[in-house]
Amino acid sequence: MKPQIAALTALLLLAACETTPTAYQAAATPGAVGYTDYKIEPGRYRVTFRGGDGAPADQIADLALRRAAELTVREGYDWFEITDRSGDLRPPHTRSSISIGTGGGDFGRHGGVGVGLGTSFDLSGGPAATRSIEILMGHGAKPAQPDAYDANGVLAASGRP
Repeated sequence: MKPQIAALTALLLLAACETTPTAYQAAATPGAVGYTDYKIEPGRYRVTFRGGDGAPADQIADLALRRAAELTVREGYDWFEITDRSGDLRPPHTRSSISIGTGGGDFGRHGGVGVGLGTSFDLSGGPAATRSIEILMGHGAKPAQPDAYDANGVLAASGRP
């Protein structure tokens, strides 16, 4: 009984250490992981958002765009242009297998033969999507480029003023 109590206590302590999900994690259901951003130089960032297993790729791309808008406003700029984008939609690890084995042994006067059958399945979930965008920020009127966005407009459209 004591090992079970110790295991339960360890599990509760581990759960207490878990961080509170961000708005991004809640929005990128199921299982969003979150974002990273890297300042390349003043007015230029790389933003990456990674979703958890099964999070839709389009939703992950939208969340990366929203994070770019937040950074743009935080840095005091009006608009941003996506100068580079990349993404990764990994196929799920659906390795299942069936195996059959035989064995035998000789124990003096007695012998034995065994046959075994085993199966395995990957239960890790669906594909994990990642979207990375490099943005260039600017002041004033948004340029007439297809990949240029008004930062406040993106935030308003995403439900965040």
